[in-house]
Amino acid sequence: MKIEKIQALRGPNIWSIRRKKLIQMRLDLEEMENYPTNKIDGFRERIEKLIPSLLTHRCSEGEEGGFFHRIETGTWMGHVIEHIALEIQTLAGMDVGFGRTRETKSPGVYNVVFNYIEENAGIYAAEEAVNIAQALIDNKEYDINACIQKLKEIRERVRLGPSTGSIVEEAVSRKIPWIRLGTNSLVQLGYGVNQQRFQATITGKTSSIAVDIACNKELTKKMLHDAAIPVPVGDLVIDEESLSAVIKKIGYPIVLKPLDGNHGKGSSINVNDWEAAKTGLEHAQKYSKKVIVEKYITGYDFRVLVINNKMVAAARRVPAHVIGDGELSLQELIDKENRDPRRGYGHENVLTEIEVDKDTSELLEKLQYTLETVPQKGEIVYLKSTANLSTGGTSIDVTDMVHPENITMAERVSKIIGLDVCGIDIMAENLTQPLKESGAAIIEVNAAPGFRMHLAPSEGLPRNVAAPVVDMLYPQGKPFTIPIIAVTGTNGKTTTTRLISHIVKSNGYRVGFTTSDGIYIQNTMLSKGDTTGPLSAEFVLKDPTVEFAVLETARGGILRSGLGYSQCDIGVLTNIEEDHLGL
Repeated sequence: MKIEKIQALRGPNIWSIRRKKLIQMRLDLEEMENYPTNKIDGFRERIEKLIPSLLTHRCSEGEEGGFFHRIETGTWMGHVIEHIALEIQTLAGMDVGFGRTRETKSPGVYNVVFNYIEENAGIYAAEEAVNIAQALIDNKEYDINACIQKLKEIRERVRLGPSTGSIVEEAVSRKIPWIRLGTNSLVQLGYGVNQQRFQATITGKTSSIAVDIACNKELTKKMLHDAAIPVPVGDLVIDEESLSAVIKKIGYPIVLKPLDGNHGKGSSINVNDWEAAKTGLEHAQKYSKKVIVEKYITGYDFRVLVINNKMVAAARRVPAHVIGDGELSLQELIDKENRDPRRGYGHENVLTEIEVDKDTSELLEKLQYTLETVPQKGEIVYLKSTANLSTGGTSIDVTDMVHPENITMAERVSKIIGLDVCGIDIMAENLTQPLKESGAAIIEVNAAPGFRMHLAPSEGLPRNVAAPVVDMLYPQGKPFTIPIIAVTGTNGKTTTTRLISHIVKSNGYRVGFTTSDGIYIQNTMLSKGDTTGPLSAEFVLKDPTVEFAVLETARGGILRSGLGYSQCDIGVLTNIEEDHLGL
């Protein structure tokens, strides 16, 4: 078998209007065209043993096991490869299910089509599905676990994070189009003059001054203290001498954290002696020369989320931990916890696998434990010093338990710092009492707070915290797209596009249009050449000055990549003539 080419379709296409993200692989079966699956000895048994979860594929039979039945009665290898490509993506945490395999005009050459979540992972799945099928045909060993792990790694490298992804999903549910800008988490919602941008949970409306304040923990603490917001006592240190002076003033236990740190990196919690304090200083200074030393506040770690100056969610965060049963070692308990179906690699599930790292080793060392230690029944052993979900922590929703005074205070904090999306970390016994009464304190204010703990808490109600972000970016009545007229056909497209663009411009709109000789904004050519494909359409729709788009859309671009827009307001089909239908 030979792969002739692999194309990633990114918009509405000839296979599906609704499923925009499809891999189209042109596959030459060569001699395998003469060998459907029922003519390959032992093929059914081998594929069922290697990928037993294919049992769930109903195929055209319409019932569980339908795909295996098709293999039994005989189906061609292109169809088998389509199902393998779908299943290995699903096993790697990317839920896909649409596929089509159709023979082309060339005998034995097929278009194998299936949907993907992440483009790079989809392309890898296409290539590897062919390798898996060949191994099954040849009765050779194949490491399916290594393949799935590789797919997970590709996915984690290129996917949108859970917070960014949740905002995109909320936008899509409202039919707001989106474009990924680059390969990181920078996203554009909407088109042209009506676009909004965000990255992770920082929006185009977020004040850069507010971000600078939030990133400077000492300045944040001073501003909150000056506004009568409870914060821990402490000071900034740069060496052991200044560290000793602060400890003499505030006493043990203490917390050390880098001035410019985030996600708990470089932090040491509940430090009770000088040797541990020196080690904590050294650890923090790997991230920042200046280190904050504060009095350790006892209690639980809470995160309050404020969006557009309104509190929308609160969660209690619990560091990664295991509970002893008197029989299993710590390593065995960690392995058991990681088998929880809610845990996964990276951000694939609501919880992240617990990884044994330096932080874990140091915590166990303080308890004089090793990974072989068997904790007593009911004993809680914490494996991380911070409660971040990215290191295996869990969360409990407490939104409905927050005291009204604490809600008001959290909303004040967001305005004092100036953040439109604000995560406030609080150390307290509970949030049901006002902070000043319970002796609690605000530990930190975050400019790009993660949403995962609120979207899918380990306990309690999930909160759709992406919705208020989209509400803020697009208040009721605010348009998110621009008028789009698309022109296709075999002859006369460019002339028609130019005429329509002239009419639109004459009516006072700033128009962007694409033709077979270039991309224009108003009457200025910005790119020369045949610009009638999806990338050229995206160029116009990304331009923040464009109020109206007129897009010449050639048949080649539709076939190779799909449309460059979700839908248009008016579609113009000029004509269909045989002289232009070579593809």
